[in-house]
Amino acid sequence: MNDIVDNETTQTSIDQDDSTPETETGETQIGEDSPGSSPEEASMEDLMDLYEESFKRFAEGEVVTGRVISVDKDHVLVDIGYKSEGQIRINEFRDEQGQINVQTDDKVEVMVEWWDDENEVVVLSKEKAEKVKVWEEIKKAYEADEPIEGVIASRVKGGFSVDIGVNAFLPGSQADLRPVRNLDEMVGKTYKFKILKFNRKRSNIVLSRRVILETERESKRTATLASIHEGKVIEGTIKNITEYGVFVDLGGVDGLLHITDISWGRVKHPSELFSVGDEISVKILNLDLERERVSLGMKQLTPDPWTTAAEKYAIGSRVAGRVVSLTDYGAFVELEEGIEGLIHVSEMSWTRKVRHPNKVVSVGEAVEALVLDIKPENRRISLGMKQAVPNPWDVISDKYPVGTTIEGKIKNITDFGLFIGIDEGIDGLVHISDLSWTKRIKHPSEIFKKGDTVQAIVLEIDKDNERFSLGVKQLQADPWDTVAQRYEVGKEITGTVTNVTDFGVFVELEEGIEGLVHVSEISKEKIKTPVGMFNVADEIKARVMNINSEERRIGLSIKRLEMESDEEYLSDYVSNMAPATSTFGEILRENLQEKLNED
Repeated sequence: MNDIVDNETTQTSIDQDDSTPETETGETQIGEDSPGSSPEEASMEDLMDLYEESFKRFAEGEVVTGRVISVDKDHVLVDIGYKSEGQIRINEFRDEQGQINVQTDDKVEVMVEWWDDENEVVVLSKEKAEKVKVWEEIKKAYEADEPIEGVIASRVKGGFSVDIGVNAFLPGSQADLRPVRNLDEMVGKTYKFKILKFNRKRSNIVLSRRVILETERESKRTATLASIHEGKVIEGTIKNITEYGVFVDLGGVDGLLHITDISWGRVKHPSELFSVGDEISVKILNLDLERERVSLGMKQLTPDPWTTAAEKYAIGSRVAGRVVSLTDYGAFVELEEGIEGLIHVSEMSWTRKVRHPNKVVSVGEAVEALVLDIKPENRRISLGMKQAVPNPWDVISDKYPVGTTIEGKIKNITDFGLFIGIDEGIDGLVHISDLSWTKRIKHPSEIFKKGDTVQAIVLEIDKDNERFSLGVKQLQADPWDTVAQRYEVGKEITGTVTNVTDFGVFVELEEGIEGLVHVSEISKEKIKTPVGMFNVADEIKARVMNINSEERRIGLSIKRLEMESDEEYLSDYVSNMAPATSTFGEILRENLQEKLNED
């Protein structure tokens, strides 16, 4: 088969007189005289035309227009003139759904594929004729530097395959003004392209969409720069998003909408509000034509809410908001777009010592608070969350009067006592000194553990300092109140040594009740220290010398017992002597009595 002719169809014909009329099929009508010719001349010309036409044929590869004269299940018969009829495969007339879209008398452009004079067979092709026409249109667009439309068919190495009637190549770098992140998004879409390279022999066409976009952008840019000015409100398209703002295409000119100018409220990241491709309205804040820099604002399209904040949020008014941020020192609450108030950790609870706001609230949580202070000039509002609820310390003394017995669980144990949960957010302290009347407790954990349920008596409520004092030992009578009845002065007792010091010996009379034998009361002999004379757990006898219940002290004496024993021994000795007592005995007794009196 001959190669397809590049630009023009080749057709062999004999020059005809322009005055000779032809039929629609190109046949010369016979029997009509041409003006200015005699009948004999006209008849001769007609015969010559018929003779020449009998030898006329179309060249293979030529594109001609024909008329459909019949359609069967396999072929479509087309009359291409000059007594020539050709066949086209029926499949060339099927559409995408498989339907035949041709009828008798339809005019179609076809290409002569093959001509068989012997068998008088002409094979035609509608598809190849269309391709020839497409190539001609492509060449025309290329030479005229005009854009051509096509559909991106698929991704290929280095770019895309584009259907413009024939396959063409679109390099990835020429697909857009900026690198395309997701190339698959472009597949199947229709765009306009400029032809960069054209070679029909090699079937090589290179396209560019970027050149089209650059031309359009430059045109828009010139128009935009001529029309914009500071203060103008303009529509734009978001083309890029960063952490500090968004870049907006205003029409060939990019402007920066800084994150601080997006909203009167708090914006963590512009991507929370925008997506690439969004259409937005912005106000031009600053314009530098020389450097082509444009600063944009969005919040400036609405009034500043702080201008009326003092009236809307008066001191003492109750407000509702949403927690938008937490810091070590408090929580920021959004009351409305652009207005936030701070709840300091000290204003979160009447009863709890809040170390961090996340122990009380969380981001996104709805809260109620009271306005404590407002300074619109500084854009600050101080809020109190605890002020929105009654202070439990105002009613706790009425609920638990002094002397009331309460029951609660131990929430914490420290070196100095126990904290017992009493009411919501209120803990009572049982000091270590109020745990027992008699036991010496080094640490409360010796007796109690966290979570134990205990009873205690309310001793004192200090509302101003928010202190609630409890006592456990007060549930029982103080044994020292009756110690004077149990241990009368002069009574001989037996006890156990609990401690030996330089100044005396401590003796336990009963559980929790101790007496002290001072070093001066240990012996008739002068002793510097009792250390070494007694051991802990030794059992000793002593005489009760004095009792001070208020100071919880009992004075004991071992020396008195020894002296009383000596006096009893002397008394027995004297009474057992004969009546004729010598003067020496009397003198001795008198001296002994004097000594006792001196002591």
